[in-house]
Amino acid sequence: MKWIGAHVSISGGVENAPINAKKIGAKAFGMFLKNQLQWEAPPLKDESIRKFKENCKKHGFNPEQILPHSSYLINLCSPQKELLKKSRKAFINELRRAKVLGLKYLNFHPGSHKNLISENDCIKIVAESINLALDKVSGIVAIIENTAGQGANIGYRFEHLKMIIDRVERKDRVGICLDTAHLHGAGYDIKSYDSFTRTIKEFDDIVGKSFLRAFHLNDSKVALGSRKDRHESLGLGKIGVNAFKFIIQNSLSDNIPLILETVDQKKWPEEIKLLYSFAK
Repeated sequence: MKWIGAHVSISGGVENAPINAKKIGAKAFGMFLKNQLQWEAPPLKDESIRKFKENCKKHGFNPEQILPHSSYLINLCSPQKELLKKSRKAFINELRRAKVLGLKYLNFHPGSHKNLISENDCIKIVAESINLALDKVSGIVAIIENTAGQGANIGYRFEHLKMIIDRVERKDRVGICLDTAHLHGAGYDIKSYDSFTRTIKEFDDIVGKSFLRAFHLNDSKVALGSRKDRHESLGLGKIGVNAFKFIIQNSLSDNIPLILETVDQKKWPEEIKLLYSFAK
């Protein structure tokens, strides 16, 4: 089964996310759990929680088909003590929001060392942050998203992801979301069948396919290995449409959320149809 969708709006309340997903023909969706540009948010109202669950059931979305995304403000490896403390608190709060909604995952970016500490030290701090958070909130799987390596961000090499997972105590509660635009930006070629196969094999050899829990499906505006994060609509960027055919036709993408974050939301219905056509 292929669960394809997009990162939809929660404007008006989280309960609107499954409705918005259904409108575009999605069988999966991503969402923020609050305003992603603010640190604090009031607790979710009981009515919003109830309506979210009702709308998910009505439109056929199970927790395994939903990939909530944490705030971009959170930096779980910040070398600045106060920001790290604030980030950990916010991450724990978002895990709790996911839990009260009956969800299974929380996707997040591993963070940035800000050129103040080494990548290795940053990786250790991220893992420590994950362990602290998982100790506070049960039941939710922390999904690490690979990055393009822009600026001082870690997570752009499979080795980084492996090193983080190795330090997480609860291996059953950590996973990976592979973002295709980030893969491309980091220098992992997926444009041809052979290069896609090599990249997936490298991921399996280093991290392990068992940790793959989701894909973000995005074309890229920038060149391979640019270390930049610039999403584009499918087939209009430097990756090309064939890579997405390879993903959809690979068993790796069975029964996990496959979430579009492409730049033109008006294209999402046709992009979802295109991706489902590859599964036939």
